[in-house]
Amino acid sequence: MISVRKASERGHADHGWLDTHHTFSFAEYYDERFMGFRSLRVLNDDRVQPGMGFGRHPHEDMEIVSLVLEGELEHHDDLGNGSVIRPGEVQRMTAGTGVRHSEKNPSPKKPVHFLQIWIEPDRPGIAPSYEQRALPKTTPEKPLALIASREGGNGSVTVHQDVKVWLATLREGTQASYPIAPGRYAWVHVATGRATVNGQSLAEGDGVALSDEAAVELVGRADARVLIFDLA
Repeated sequence: MISVRKASERGHADHGWLDTHHTFSFAEYYDERFMGFRSLRVLNDDRVQPGMGFGRHPHEDMEIVSLVLEGELEHHDDLGNGSVIRPGEVQRMTAGTGVRHSEKNPSPKKPVHFLQIWIEPDRPGIAPSYEQRALPKTTPEKPLALIASREGGNGSVTVHQDVKVWLATLREGTQASYPIAPGRYAWVHVATGRATVNGQSLAEGDGVALSDEAAVELVGRADARVLIFDLA
């Protein structure tokens, strides 16, 4: 079964300094039909103006993955971590028993565009931790890169849940196939560009839920970056 979630149907808020779209219910946006998909709880598409950002705030019992698409994102937390995340990198913060952090666009001139992803952990009370890694290299022949997984390694950050997050980097005409094991599900999100997903033509910000499908079949319709969430 295939269910498309168009970008225009997502929750939206423009705070001036922050322009954000919510695939699932978040903050002021609530839709009982879209409370998440399996363990994927939040998928926010955020654009933050130069010099602006989220002040220090708390999280707990959540795996938070950040992927910068354009610009830079500066991170600080009360674990003592401080870093700048750029395109080509992925960050994971395990909030666990509790952590406070801030996120800011450090550029005085350019906005930052990034995805904020929340995944529910497999158990509460995990010790907070932080990880940032360079994305694995891809080629037109091998466009899929594993960026987050329970096992970690091979360029992926470690998340405390039975999930694999893949990033497909596609050019126009590039094809990729990702098998879905029996009993598992997939959520696919077009981060940038345009692609066909299992016969559905999707544009930037569109998503699709796949249940009882044998594979995710991708075709680039322009240069595109597409996320695949392989979920229990």
